Amino acid sequence: MLYLDHAATTPPYDEVIDSITEVMRKFYGNPSSLHQLGVEAERLLIKAKELIASTLAVKPSEIVLTSGGTESNNLAVKGVAYQHRGRGNHLITSQIEHPSVLEVFRELEKEGFRVTYLPVDDTGQVIVQALQEALCDQTILVSIMHVNNEMGRIQPIHTIGKILAGYPKVIFHVDAVQSIGKLQVKPHELGVDLMSASAHKFRGPKGVGFLFRREGLLIKPQLIGGGQEQGLRSGTENVPLIVGMAKALRMTTEHLDAAIKHKYELRQILKEGIRDIPALILTGAEQEAEMAPHIVHFCFPGMKSEVVVHALEKHQYYISSKSACSSEELKPSDVLTALGYDRDRASSGLRVSFAETCSIDEMKGFVQKLQQTVQGLQGAARIRGERKL
Repeated sequence: MLYLDHAATTPPYDEVIDSITEVMRKFYGNPSSLHQLGVEAERLLIKAKELIASTLAVKPSEIVLTSGGTESNNLAVKGVAYQHRGRGNHLITSQIEHPSVLEVFRELEKEGFRVTYLPVDDTGQVIVQALQEALCDQTILVSIMHVNNEMGRIQPIHTIGKILAGYPKVIFHVDAVQSIGKLQVKPHELGVDLMSASAHKFRGPKGVGFLFRREGLLIKPQLIGGGQEQGLRSGTENVPLIVGMAKALRMTTEHLDAAIKHKYELRQILKEGIRDIPALILTGAEQEAEMAPHIVHFCFPGMKSEVVVHALEKHQYYISSKSACSSEELKPSDVLTALGYDRDRASSGLRVSFAETCSIDEMKGFVQKLQQTVQGLQGAARIRGERKL
């Protein structure tokens, strides 16, 4: 079995599972309680935040704990929009954002906000000039993802951060769910005000994440209650999962440079294999530095992506089509449509995403099986066509 769907979710480290179990068993106190059990739980919470913050080179007070990427994105986008609408109602995002960002903007449009959806070029990069042209005195928020979850295109976050430095009232949010744990990410160096992350994307547990919020930035809370997380996210903190998240982030980033190098080697093997299959078309940029190391995306025009996914699954190779959040929908990919692909090609996208645990031989084995699968599906399609005739 070879799991090649790491952009959807990742298998937790054994050590993370052990830590979660231990905390659940021994440190079950409410971190808001005043007694010893509560104090012990609170200490773990503080240590976890310190570890996360040190990894990102930020302050622990700049980390807001959440239930995952979707909540972090919602808190960032809605929190800014509602808090700062008095000084402007114009918001900017891109056409290729994750649904947990895109759908929030669509809802805000219904509430009277004006939203600009930036186009992308044929490699999937946001057109920076379009951003510059869209900025106005009513703009209060720009939200651009770091790595596109479907095709792996890295967005020019550092460049955008420099541009927005000249617009002090514009707040910059980045969905970094696909980059934290995969690339070297430092929010302050990128000029980012808000950054979302999700633990299950870097071998932590599901159901927990965080939002980096630059010190001093005001956003409107979306969950009201006991005032946890500096009043920004009420609700009793899930200490076991938070500890697991912090541990997973530490383990993932300990040897990150070596992991990135290995994944780019795997990526090159897969790209060369795909190029040798005439029916397949690679997407994204040619320059490796512009693409995430862990994702390769390609299209098989004329063949529905789910057919290929299930054909490979029979041999215990697990890949995906588009975002796992929308993979069951039969409509063409919004991301590929934004690139200008026609319906046939936009319905045939396939994503292979892997970890540093994948070996060179395993990737070569997958390439061989992919070649056989494509040939088999083409042969079956020809037979069906001849029968119709």
